[in-house]
Amino acid sequence: MAGSLNKVQLIGRLGADPEIKQMVNGKNVARLSIATSQSWKDKSSGERKEKTEWHRVVIFNEGLVNVVQQYVKKGANVYIEGQLSTRKWKDESTGQDKYSTEIVLQGYNSSLTMLDSRVNNGNANLVSENKSSLPNDKLNQDTSDLDDEIPF
Repeated sequence: MAGSLNKVQLIGRLGADPEIKQMVNGKNVARLSIATSQSWKDKSSGERKEKTEWHRVVIFNEGLVNVVQQYVKKGANVYIEGQLSTRKWKDESTGQDKYSTEIVLQGYNSSLTMLDSRVNNGNANLVSENKSSLPNDKLNQDTSDLDDEIPF
């Protein structure tokens, strides 16, 4: 194999408001719980079935944390790109080693897109590490005046 790839892409809804915590180094981190669902019709009974998976998402990028803190709430529909990361920790009550696998958003390969139309003009907001961490209100300025220049 020539290389490897660790990339996760999800579209789902937040099951709770984001949790913002301050780390020891003084920077903030955001934790999200995102649900993805699939539904199908059961062949034997004909009834509608649904399965929901829950995903833990951790955001270390300060710009994304600020946007999540201000604009993302429980029930929001989001698209995220990040990497899988498994961390080991010790359970204080039992002393046993525990493992958690999370989707981590940090660095230039991470992005968060708010898919709900909460902006006045109804457009979704795109926020990523290498793009603006503010809603794209200014990017989606009214372009109706450009229609006058179309030659047909």
